[in-house]
Amino acid sequence: MELFINLFLFFMLVVTALAILKMRHLFAVVMLSGVFSLLCALLFVTLDAVDVAFTEAAVGAGISTVLMLGTMALTSRNEKMPRKFSLMPLLVVMATGAVLIYGTLDMPNFGSAKSPAQTHVAAQYLALTPTDMGFPNVVTAILASYRGYDTLGEVVVVFTAAVGVLILIGGLARRRHKDEEEAN
Repeated sequence: MELFINLFLFFMLVVTALAILKMRHLFAVVMLSGVFSLLCALLFVTLDAVDVAFTEAAVGAGISTVLMLGTMALTSRNEKMPRKFSLMPLLVVMATGAVLIYGTLDMPNFGSAKSPAQTHVAAQYLALTPTDMGFPNVVTAILASYRGYDTLGEVVVVFTAAVGVLILIGGLARRRHKDEEEAN
């Protein structure tokens, strides 16, 4: 049953991505991007990565959707059609995909007991967390203490992205206001 759910979610991800590619109305693209993020979050839950699913739902579907809608309020609602077809973006995406696939060829099978995560640090985390941290929640201990700098880095990246988008939106709003004043 779990395999069926995972395959269904992957299928829905592909369908949503193809729908995003075909859309020209930006509001629909933003909404479908939020749906895509929620589908990813559901997939992460089925793969027992609830912390990643929560982050994907909060950042991918929540914050990103709000920021894109805010940006869209200050810009055009429809995509401008390109003048001609450009092959370079397609080649870059295909090359990047090929490199990513090549990079995964030597990875251990999903959930393998012989993977480095299972043989090196996992046993150490499980054994030392109650004595090192004083509480039994291993996931919280890893994210907040053992990998605290990594978690801080992720928060800084999200904060910086939000500030950058707000600065861009502020610049667009000032430019629109200035254009309106010049028109009057």
